[in-house]
Amino acid sequence: MGKAESNKQLKRESLLNTAYKLFTTKGIHDTSISDIVKEAGVAKGTFYLYFKDKYDINNKLVYHRSTKLFENAVDKLMASDKANAPVKDKLIFIIDCVIDALADNKSLLMFISKNLGLGFYRYAMETAHNEDDSIIRKIDEEVLNEIDSSVTNPELMMYMIIELTGSSIFSSILYEKPVSIEELKPHLYTTILNIVDQFTIK
Repeated sequence: MGKAESNKQLKRESLLNTAYKLFTTKGIHDTSISDIVKEAGVAKGTFYLYFKDKYDINNKLVYHRSTKLFENAVDKLMASDKANAPVKDKLIFIIDCVIDALADNKSLLMFISKNLGLGFYRYAMETAHNEDDSIIRKIDEEVLNEIDSSVTNPELMMYMIIELTGSSIFSSILYEKPVSIEELKPHLYTTILNIVDQFTIK
């Protein structure tokens, strides 16, 4: 990567990190683009090189932060004794890592809200040129490739699993409602395994 490209990446990352800090402290509605660029130390024109408006950067942040969760989970998977486990065990391991990361970072959970599936898949498909889409390929390589021949539409299966996870864990982590996250996990994982079975060619 050349110096100019590296500088672009640094400015984009600075804008993303600054926006995340402001959105999670002040809220998106009370944060202006001027606030973001001032805090990031860049010109307002630079903002518009990368983002349409503050809602665009918010959407990209949901995607960016969601993919990082899964990237870290896959890295942990490959470094664990589950690296060569059956696919179902790998999927549960990844989801468990993501849940634990969100339980440890409630501000991130609040920011992503219930849009984990949106962040990971729908927005990823709309911005397939984004460099962060490498995690999609990484999960394809480490998990989905092993089940492509036995599962109908593995991408849809993963979307449903992630969407279910995101919507199920929110209240359990923040409010322990209807049950604590540790009480919820076994039921969630049983449901995930049932989803895998529903997509498996008999």
